[in-house]
Amino acid sequence: MTSNFADRTTTARHPAPPARHHFGMRFSSTPRGARLARRLCGERLAAWGVPYGADAHERLTLIAAELCANAVRHGHVPGRDFRMDLSAEPEGGAGAGRLSVRVAVTDTRGDRLPVPAPVDPPSDRIGGRGLLLVAALADRWGWAPRADGPGKTVWAVCEITDPNRPTPGG
Repeated sequence: MTSNFADRTTTARHPAPPARHHFGMRFSSTPRGARLARRLCGERLAAWGVPYGADAHERLTLIAAELCANAVRHGHVPGRDFRMDLSAEPEGGAGAGRLSVRVAVTDTRGDRLPVPAPVDPPSDRIGGRGLLLVAALADRWGWAPRADGPGKTVWAVCEITDPNRPTPGG
């Protein structure tokens, strides 16, 4: 006897409020690990209803890329990984239609703390603009010492309009 899962499911008449989501994973502290983290961030966002090509998707993926690249470049400790956590939850109640999306990257090097570049860095400076970019794209960002060992967590939050929210009259 076979069972058809579709026969046991029900369809809601009204869209469900945005759910709380979380994704977390450790990555090798290499450029390849940072690229994989960025790609998985993009895939998770799309799966959570923030579509590829949307402004919010592009902002959040770029923030994740910068934070992961910084973890590899400035937070690398040989033999230790970095961790990326991505979470999304409804903001202001179920019917508000806003999501708060948080990207947090944890490394194991606590002696190199994040310092944003000056607002107008010298034109001959090759790097050092990553946190300036994060500050411009995120609604808020910061860092905290790692709770479970040496290192730090750098995080950024974007408040976005829920792309799945039904439009009035639609």
